[in-house]
Amino acid sequence: MTGHARLSIAAWGATVLGSLVLTPVFSGPFLFISAFLCAVVTGTGVLLQNLRTPRIVVPIVQLFVLVELLSLFFLHGTMKFGLIPWKGTVVEFNSQMVDAMDSINRFSAPLPQDTHLTLFAVSVIAATGFLVHVIAVQLRQAAWSGLLLLIMYTVPAATVHGGLPALLFIPPAIGYIVLLSAEGRSRLSRWGRRISGVSHLDAAEPVEASALGQAGRRIGLTVVAIAALLPALLPALPEGVIGNGLAGGGTGNGIGASISSTDPMLDMGKNLKRGDNVVALTYKGGPSGGSYLRLTALDLFDGNTWRIAPRSDGHKISGDLTPPPGYTGDLTKVPQTSMEIDVTRTFRSQFVPVPYPLRSISLKKDWQYDAGSLDVVSTNGSIVGGKKYKLTSYDLEPTPEQLHDSITTGAPDEYTLTVPQKTPQDIKQKTYEITGAAANNKFEAAVLIQNWFRSGGGFTYSTANAKGSGMSALEDFLLKNKEGYCEQFATGMALMARIIGIPSRVGIGFLPGQAGKDGEYTVRMHDMHAWPELYFEGIGWVRFEPTPSARVSATPNWTVTTSGDPTSPTTAPTSVATTPGGAETPGIDKPRHDPNLPDQSGIPIVGSGNWFTNGGGQVIAGGLGVILLLCIPWLIRVLTRRRRFLRPPGRQAAEGLWAEVRDTARDLGLDWSEVSTPRQTGQWLMTKLPEETHPAARRLARGIEGLRYAGNANLDIDLRPEATAVRTALWSQAPARRRWRARLLPPSWRWYLSRGSTEASDLLDEFDLLLARLRSLALPKRPHTN
Repeated sequence: MTGHARLSIAAWGATVLGSLVLTPVFSGPFLFISAFLCAVVTGTGVLLQNLRTPRIVVPIVQLFVLVELLSLFFLHGTMKFGLIPWKGTVVEFNSQMVDAMDSINRFSAPLPQDTHLTLFAVSVIAATGFLVHVIAVQLRQAAWSGLLLLIMYTVPAATVHGGLPALLFIPPAIGYIVLLSAEGRSRLSRWGRRISGVSHLDAAEPVEASALGQAGRRIGLTVVAIAALLPALLPALPEGVIGNGLAGGGTGNGIGASISSTDPMLDMGKNLKRGDNVVALTYKGGPSGGSYLRLTALDLFDGNTWRIAPRSDGHKISGDLTPPPGYTGDLTKVPQTSMEIDVTRTFRSQFVPVPYPLRSISLKKDWQYDAGSLDVVSTNGSIVGGKKYKLTSYDLEPTPEQLHDSITTGAPDEYTLTVPQKTPQDIKQKTYEITGAAANNKFEAAVLIQNWFRSGGGFTYSTANAKGSGMSALEDFLLKNKEGYCEQFATGMALMARIIGIPSRVGIGFLPGQAGKDGEYTVRMHDMHAWPELYFEGIGWVRFEPTPSARVSATPNWTVTTSGDPTSPTTAPTSVATTPGGAETPGIDKPRHDPNLPDQSGIPIVGSGNWFTNGGGQVIAGGLGVILLLCIPWLIRVLTRRRRFLRPPGRQAAEGLWAEVRDTARDLGLDWSEVSTPRQTGQWLMTKLPEETHPAARRLARGIEGLRYAGNANLDIDLRPEATAVRTALWSQAPARRRWRARLLPPSWRWYLSRGSTEASDLLDEFDLLLARLRSLALPKRPHTN
């Protein structure tokens, strides 16, 4: 096989192995199609090079072949005469790429098995394979092609929810090593005939192992071992070091869901449309009929995205949180409810699901809250998945009369009343038209907007809307197609509220969920929801519900206007399918605390635990781990000494006892010589020992000398008494400081590390020899003829 053919095949193999990292992202037969396309492109290159085609022509022909294959596989209907890619092919390819990028941005991995996503994955892999071939084969710079394989790994590693498995790094690493090995062999072959390498230690062994193969295998195995073991040995990095790493993971076969601090609205849309409808959390307590659980509030709208505005440093959680922003009443008279929430590991979020407004929570360490939004977020990137906590919240129930009489003169901050300059005039005009009957009362105007979305505006609830909540998408939603899900309804009402002078923001969280036995509510991933929060002075932030009854059956109690608008809430539960193919999910807004039931205020929050449960146990475990780690050298020496003295008399036992005396001398700081004979070492030992131990040292040294050099030596000689006497004398003569060091951190332990690396090298030599034997059996050498 020629050098360029071998290198071309290695480049193909490196591409296929590198593309394995995309399997957690894409689904379907994309990998097999990509491997076939790359094989055809590689075969084309090998054929052209065998035909002595000019080097500049080879990649051009390969590119034409790649475009033709992609068109035949995915865009055949757009090709002229069914064979030639034409203008329509380019247009359709661009359209499918746009659709694929939109799906990648909106869906959670693994992505669905759609044609445009398969085309995207195959195009990326095939283009990578083509570039790897050009760089490694045509330009003869195989090392640089590793950057392409690295990019193909780092992209899913930074975006796949929960991160990639550590072992998935091994296939690209092996592919890269094979490519480098092939490139090195091809480069050496141009210098002439390769000289066979290092033979086995046994000179009589007729088989030789390639020196180049030996070096390649050692480097390759070392790199792969480091790649596989290093992630397990390093401390776990916080969430968000590489990507946000939030969605997915957890136990079970569900993908799970996430809310990141980067784009909570986008994450919610992904979870509603693609995430499995697994349990996110369960809770007990709270208002009768269940409670909305909020994660965070989006208060900054720049005309393109709704996101969290810049915040000052959060507040540490210690006791009660700050009072609800904007509320001026007597909080001691407001009913309070207690809840116990258990979050599953499938929900990965730095934000904690809590009712609004929150009063206190049992989470303390590594968690903080924002005074303006009263959301709770981690301080170190950890997630709430797997946490169980207790809390108390205020059960604020403003009456329609209170909201009607509230006069809002300004915003509580610099963001929530800002209307982007590029807001279309049509949206403003529609807002004024809807709220014209409110007689300048902002609460009445807010209720009119809510009712317009739910019943009067002809809107339809559907998760098929993939345009998001930017200004152009909102214009299309509000004035044209009028089809969307909670994201569009919440952001649309929030924008309209700002237009008429009501500060607004968008809450992200969960619907109350499904009631079960013993008062426990189950909240699933498809219960994720968005709603607008409007600000009224003296009362604060108030939740509204513009999403139609197909998703949320009722509006909040306080949105029943004083004029008797028929928006009274209902307690009838409604179950609807929220995602195509998903399980039915209850999407109800049940009435809050029933005034006819006994008051639930005054229930104290359960204590946050003792010192042990609040981190003391981890400190103890960490201390024990450090102690155990420090004890490893001592443990190795003790076990080695015990094994040496338990061996039956013989040559091996005598050498072990001699080694034990050597290690004891080294541990005590004595300069043991490796080049001295046993007799010379025995004479040196006697200078370090008391006179009564000299005979034992002399017998020990002469015994080792006889076993090594005398043909008629006594092979059953037992040197344990002499070794014990010499070792005890050395120990008693050493200063106390050196004895303690010899116990806790014996210097001879470093020798075992060196010995271990030597034995590992010998093992690799045996492996090299085994491969050489197999090669000689499969490909016997032909006899030379003169």
